[in-house]
Amino acid sequence: MRYFDVLVGAILALAIPSTAVGATCEDSFVKKGNELSGLRFIAEIAVEDLMPPTAIGQMRGIAVAKGYDIITEEAEYGSMLIEQPRSGSVRPFPIVVTATSEGGASRVKLEAKLFRGMFAGVENAKTELCSMLNKVQGGPAGIEAAARSKDAVSANAPSVSASMTLSQQISQEAASNAAIVPSRYRGKSYTIKGRVAYVIEDADSYRIAYDIPETTSDLALHIGKFRFLTQISCIVAKGQSAYALSLKKGSSIKLTGQYRDFDQFKHVMWFDGCRPAE
Repeated sequence: MRYFDVLVGAILALAIPSTAVGATCEDSFVKKGNELSGLRFIAEIAVEDLMPPTAIGQMRGIAVAKGYDIITEEAEYGSMLIEQPRSGSVRPFPIVVTATSEGGASRVKLEAKLFRGMFAGVENAKTELCSMLNKVQGGPAGIEAAARSKDAVSANAPSVSASMTLSQQISQEAASNAAIVPSRYRGKSYTIKGRVAYVIEDADSYRIAYDIPETTSDLALHIGKFRFLTQISCIVAKGQSAYALSLKKGSSIKLTGQYRDFDQFKHVMWFDGCRPAE
């Protein structure tokens, strides 16, 4: 992992005592829970001459620079949710960012919440959280840093995935918390390999649907506890109509497109601007 050394597999409880909040981020670091209940890593720091919205603004740029996804941000209320992106079999897990006012200072806190069965090195977690918190600045420098970070977004290269693999991944995430799925995929591009179920006219374009069963009843093996499989459709980019109309049911396809929308009740995710991948 690029962030936390997070592993999924054997569950090993580590009895690490909590550290009281101190003057530095490292002193404040606390480990709570265990691999059976879910680990939590918490660190915080107080910064003089800083308001909560400015602190959250800075954290956006800091998190994006380190490759985290911004899931939601409410700077005016001192709140943000970031995620470490999925890597292999390791699911994304949330890091809650909060900033509270203390006179003319702000107390900025990060809380990483690992799922049951995941474990990470304590020192690695401390280093990662504090490497972000220690970049938060007060005064004019902090205001300037927050302004620079206003439009920061994660620059992720298109992920390559088989349509069935991506469908099961989305279905598993939706079964856990469907509300977070749009924020997790928004702005991301995917190169998706699979076969054509059908091609249909969609407004002034064409939509290519991947051949994916509706339920897990048709699968020999599936991951997670869910029944309905997420259908995946690609709305082709301008200039790709001829390509779309040349396809037949069962044709092998490899398309690159950007997330457009997700319907948790219809179990469908749409991608936009799709074109054949090289």
